[in-house]
Amino acid sequence: MCNPLDLAYRYQDIRASGSRDGTDHGEPRRSVHREAADPSVVLYRGRFYMFVSMSAGFWHSADLLRWEYRATSKLPALDYAPDVREIDGALHISASRKEANCPFFRSVDPLADDFVEVTPGTFPFWDPNLFQDDDGAVYLYWGCDNKTPLYGVRLSDTFERIGEPEPLIRADVAAHGWEQVGEDLAATPTRPEQDQLLALQGNPYIEGAWMTKHDGTYYLQYAAPATQLNTYADGYYTAPSPLGPFQYSLDSPFSSKPGGFITGAGHGSTFQDRHGNWWHASTMRISVNDDFERRIGIFPAGFDQDGVLFCNQNFADHPFVLPDGPFDPWTPPPWMLLSYKARTTASSAAPGHTPASAVDEDIRTWWAAGGRKPGESLTIDLGVSKTVHAVQVNLADHGLGDIAPPVPEGADWNPQFWRGIFPRHQPAETLVEVSQDGQRWTVVRDHRETDTDAPHAFIVLDAPLRARFVRVTGGRMPFDGVFAVSGVRVFGTGDGVAPRPVRARAGRVDGRTAHIEWDLATAATGYNIRYGRHPQKLYHSWLVYERTSLDLRSLNADAEYWVAVDAFGEGGIAPGETVPLM
Repeated sequence: MCNPLDLAYRYQDIRASGSRDGTDHGEPRRSVHREAADPSVVLYRGRFYMFVSMSAGFWHSADLLRWEYRATSKLPALDYAPDVREIDGALHISASRKEANCPFFRSVDPLADDFVEVTPGTFPFWDPNLFQDDDGAVYLYWGCDNKTPLYGVRLSDTFERIGEPEPLIRADVAAHGWEQVGEDLAATPTRPEQDQLLALQGNPYIEGAWMTKHDGTYYLQYAAPATQLNTYADGYYTAPSPLGPFQYSLDSPFSSKPGGFITGAGHGSTFQDRHGNWWHASTMRISVNDDFERRIGIFPAGFDQDGVLFCNQNFADHPFVLPDGPFDPWTPPPWMLLSYKARTTASSAAPGHTPASAVDEDIRTWWAAGGRKPGESLTIDLGVSKTVHAVQVNLADHGLGDIAPPVPEGADWNPQFWRGIFPRHQPAETLVEVSQDGQRWTVVRDHRETDTDAPHAFIVLDAPLRARFVRVTGGRMPFDGVFAVSGVRVFGTGDGVAPRPVRARAGRVDGRTAHIEWDLATAATGYNIRYGRHPQKLYHSWLVYERTSLDLRSLNADAEYWVAVDAFGEGGIAPGETVPLM
C-alpha cells in the first residue's frame, strides 16, 4: 500500500462569505472537494472499522489494504471527529457538538446498519475518545481548542459523567517546539494560511485525544498545532491510572510527517491487527481548496523495550508491504521513487497548472487539463528505461465549485459557513500505460467505464516491467470536471548506484530549534533527516528534496537529540552517520 489511502472520499459542499478567519465578508465563495480526517480505527470481530469526519458512513476492511465504504443515515453525518471503540463487546460511536449534548450509539453488526442511540447524551464535547479499562470502567477524553485543555472523566453505565471533568493536559509552547504554530520556515505560506496563522495568534489547538493502555501504562495521545499545517502531529503523555497524573513524553511527537509528497500526521488512532502489530492512522493535509481538505494515512507503529511509543514515518508516502504475520515496523520501503522532476507532456493544460506540477512531489500543486472532455492525458518521461514496480495516480479537485450541482441537504457550520455532503460517490476513472519507446504501450490498469472511484489509485504491476514512459489518460471525472493530477508517482529501481552517504552538521539554535546542514550527494533524489533522543532511537523524520539545510523547530527544550541525514535515490538509501545536536 501507499499513503494517502485510496478511499472513495466523500465530496463536501462548502459555501462561505469573506475570509477564512471570518474577519470580513466579501463575495460568497464555494468549494467542492473531498474530505476525510480524524480517523478512528478498531479491530472488531476480525474486521477493521474506520470512522472519519464528514463521511456519512464508515469504511471496513479485512486486511487494512482493501477498504469498502458503507453509508448509514443512523449516525449524525455532520458531527466532526467520530470516535469508535469496543465497549462490553459492542462498538460505541460518538462525535462532536460544542453547544448541544452529544449522543452515543451502539452496534454489534455495523454491516447490517444496526446502529441504535443508547443515550441522547447529557453534555457537549468535541473530539471525543472512549476507553474501557481492564476492570470494565469506561472513560471519556475530549477537547479541541487553543485556549482550554484536554479533559477526562469516568462514565457510568448510561454514559453520564461520574463527577466533574478533570483537566488533564495543556499546550506548553515554550517547552514543546512541535506545538508551535507555523509552517516549515523554508516554505512560503499562502494567503489563506497566513490568515489562519494570524487567527491562531500563536496558540496551538490541543485536540484529538486517543487513549492506549500498554504494559500497565496509560498513553494519552493528542494532536497539535493545527490541522491545516504541515507540522500537524501527535504527541503523548503517560500516567499510571486513566485520569493521571500525566507526565509529558519527551519523545513527542511520535507521529509527525512535515515533509514529502503529502504532509501532516495528527489526530489519529493507535490500534493492533490480529497478529499483534501496532499501527497508527492519522490525518494528512492538502488544505488548498479549503482548510479542511484532508486525507487519511496509516503507518507502522509500536512500543520499544523502554515503553516509548513510536511511528515509522521514514518514507511514509512511499510504498510499504502489509504483513500477513508479525513484522518489523522499521522495514524500509521495497522500491524508490523514479519520477521526481521527470520530463512531462500533456494533451493540454489549464493556466497555472502545468504538467510539471504532477511530478514535483507536492500534493498541493497539480496539472489540470485545458478542457473537460474525457481522453485528456499526461505523459511522464523517465529519461531512460527503468524497472517499474508500481504507479500511484493522485487526482486533484480542480474548480468543482463552479460546476457541481448543489447538495440538497446541509447545515450551518458557523455564521460564515454552510456545508453539506454529496450523497453519492463520483467516478474517478483512469487508464495507465507504460512504454519503452513512447510508441508501443502496455496497459497496466484500465478503470474507464467501470464507475470506479479511485482518487489515489496505487497500482502494483503483476510483474515488474522495463519502461521509460508512463501515460495516464482520464476517463469520467467527478461531476464531469477537468482531469487534474497532483502526482503521478512511479516506483521501482533504477540502474544506477545508491548515493554516497552524507554527514550532518547540526547545532542547537535554541532549546526548541536546531539548524542542520549537509553536502549534496551524487545520485541523490532527496534526503531523509532522522532525529531522536538517543543515538539508537532516531524515531522522527523529515523528508526533503533539493535542499541541503533544514531549520528543525520541533524539539523539546529539555531533551538531548541526535541526528542523521540519509541520502536516497533510485539506487537505494545511504544511511548517514549519527551525530549529536550540540
